Amino acid sequence: MLNKKFLNWFNSQRKKHKINIKIKGLNKLKKWRFNNEVIFHETKKFFKIIAIDVKSNFGGKNWDQPIIVQNEQGILGIIKNKVNNKYLLQAKVEPGNKNKLQLSPTVQATKSNYNRVHGGKKIPFLRIFLKNKKNFISQSEQGYRYLYKFNNNIIVEINNKIKIYKNFYWFSKEEILKLIKKRCVLNMDTISVFSSFISKSKNDNPLNSNFKIKNWLKNKDRTHKLKVKIKPLSQLKDWQVQKDKIIHKNNKHFSIIGLSIKTNEREIKEWDQPVIQGKRLAFVGYIIKKFNNTNHYLCRYNKKPGLKFSTLSSTINTSDINNYKKNNLLSIFQKNILKNIFFKRNKRIKKVFDNILSDEGGRFYNCDIKYKAIELENNFKFKIPKNYIWISQNQMIDLIRKKKIDIEARLIFGCVNINNIK
Repeated sequence: MLNKKFLNWFNSQRKKHKINIKIKGLNKLKKWRFNNEVIFHETKKFFKIIAIDVKSNFGGKNWDQPIIVQNEQGILGIIKNKVNNKYLLQAKVEPGNKNKLQLSPTVQATKSNYNRVHGGKKIPFLRIFLKNKKNFISQSEQGYRYLYKFNNNIIVEINNKIKIYKNFYWFSKEEILKLIKKRCVLNMDTISVFSSFISKSKNDNPLNSNFKIKNWLKNKDRTHKLKVKIKPLSQLKDWQVQKDKIIHKNNKHFSIIGLSIKTNEREIKEWDQPVIQGKRLAFVGYIIKKFNNTNHYLCRYNKKPGLKFSTLSSTINTSDINNYKKNNLLSIFQKNILKNIFFKRNKRIKKVFDNILSDEGGRFYNCDIKYKAIELENNFKFKIPKNYIWISQNQMIDLIRKKKIDIEARLIFGCVNINNIK
């Protein structure tokens, strides 16, 4: 159970933070321009939405799609009190969150936000993070929804007392362990920061050497190619570009819609923006197994249009878990492990983590993800495809630092290992 002090504070924040959201046509968004080429803000800041052609031999598929371009690197930062080992988070509403109020990092801001392009209020505690730029860990964002987008993740330790505003609260590690199990309470960016600062295990005996993993990735990169070309929105073939929204012709994947937002506790009180509206529930899953008395994660080689380089993904990841059986983008192996491992009760399968958390509510509307990690008994054997590889606990941490683990895999790794945050 969470303590009464926190529950009283969080409930008071729920009452205090008001937000009103209305869906609005893309062509009617205030301060946004929507033409045949692109959707962009009149200041030419924040972000824009463009179209891309993707040619790939990875999975044998070519396609086109709209995608967000946000060249600015934002700051996702958490302050840690070194004296009592508590972490400072803030209660914050995002237009895309179903439950509106969630716990965000101490600072969660794009460069346009903290430079106050929108004319809003100053961001508390920003200077603490700007003074520690050398400790930023740059991490990629969603590779199917952003084009080459990175954010700076950081935890800054302090010894001195600082003035805390009413919408901020100090959390112990024990409280964070409880909160990660609550549905849609910790927001995605908070977990992103924690996942970038997991302490290594004292003992780690990898099944595959670092040299072997490096060569395995190099060989895959030689075989699998992916090229991205920007084109006008009006030339999208697989999508319907309407005046008020952009939707997939077969109602697959996501849509681009507009929102009109009014709130009372953000840097500005009222604004319009386009957002991505996803399917009802996405899924991210990890299979974990012990080899040499060390936890190993079954990772998948992947190439995404929004990432400049190949990455390792979680064992399984789909944007629409409710229709996974009909999804021709999932392999037979992926469908089988969903049916027979992730969704089947078995004494030889231990549930390590299972919860629904929100996608990033600033750009994605009502997008929830079911994160599930399961551990197999040592005698549970199955054959893995050639594009899969076992990565040890400490190798995962090293690869996260090298930007080789994509955001979905990094977040679920953070959820599983939240007890080991620095």
